[in-house]
Amino acid sequence: MPPSHRTLRTAADLARAGLVAAGTRDEIAGVGARYAVAITAEIAALIDRDDPDDPIARQFVPDARELATHPAEIADPIGDHGRSPVKGIVHRYRDRVLLKAVGVCPVYCRFCFRREMVGPEAGTSLTDGEVTAALDYVRRTPEVREVIVTGGDPWMLSPRRVALLTREIAAIRHVGVVRWHTRMPVAKPQRVTADLVAALRATSKSVVAAVHVNHPRELTGEAVAALARLADAGIGLLSQSVLLAGVNDDADTLASLMHALAAARVGPYYLHHGDLAPGTAHFRVPLARGQEIAAGLRHRLGGRATPTYVLDIPGGFGKVPVEPPHVVEAEAGVYRVTDREGRVHTYRDACR
Repeated sequence: MPPSHRTLRTAADLARAGLVAAGTRDEIAGVGARYAVAITAEIAALIDRDDPDDPIARQFVPDARELATHPAEIADPIGDHGRSPVKGIVHRYRDRVLLKAVGVCPVYCRFCFRREMVGPEAGTSLTDGEVTAALDYVRRTPEVREVIVTGGDPWMLSPRRVALLTREIAAIRHVGVVRWHTRMPVAKPQRVTADLVAALRATSKSVVAAVHVNHPRELTGEAVAALARLADAGIGLLSQSVLLAGVNDDADTLASLMHALAAARVGPYYLHHGDLAPGTAHFRVPLARGQEIAAGLRHRLGGRATPTYVLDIPGGFGKVPVEPPHVVEAEAGVYRVTDREGRVHTYRDACR
């Protein structure tokens, strides 16, 4: 077993940790050559080695099925590139932009919709000059009211760089909200230090962290303590989850997750339908099944704990709730999807 602090990155690491069979090392290495792999010690400790269907392992341990691409899958499933006026900025919605500051993460989810753009070798982390150019775009675009710092996971940055970025964004007069998208409180909770929390604070602006978590077992005592450090400092907390086959594709599991998040002072935000990222068909559920699960959640949860089930329309057309009139089944597995501009798209289930 590797030292407890070590992040697992190779097929050999995973085999030594008992997460893959020794006989599968070559095929797992093939997946790792195509898509980034990292499993922190904290996540590895959550995995039940005796359960072949463990929902934590399914999210993070490479699987040979990732090398099979469904015909509907595309490298940029939500159309980041087409909505990027300058490097690092995605301007899909009028009043908010994404700032993709880094291209690395503490862990790499096997279903990641940006899997073609992230990893140590991806070269997508911004230089100081590129950050300046990105923020200059925000400064000259007064309709932008919210900057969403994402990546990768932006909390891979040092507290010093987080503080600098927070100050730069907060100084833009027309920006009222700084939002950070992260998995760090779950993946590496000890990285949520007093220095990081202080770096996030902006007294004149609202600061929010949207935390990615998919299964109640991810909310360990350490993770909840990390969330408490943020909440106690006045950082608003929201949840983002992905509906994943074999992980959380039942209303009971998701209800347990949402109850636990509410108790940790994390408000519900989105339950995402799986995007059409390459090699992820085995994670997606049919939209009709997702609608059933969402309906079951509404029966189990109060409004304060219920996320919105959304589909990010392929091609960069934005998110819509997976419910009429936005999404209507035209025939089995085929849906008529209307975006926020009234344009109509066809979406087909792409599952394995």
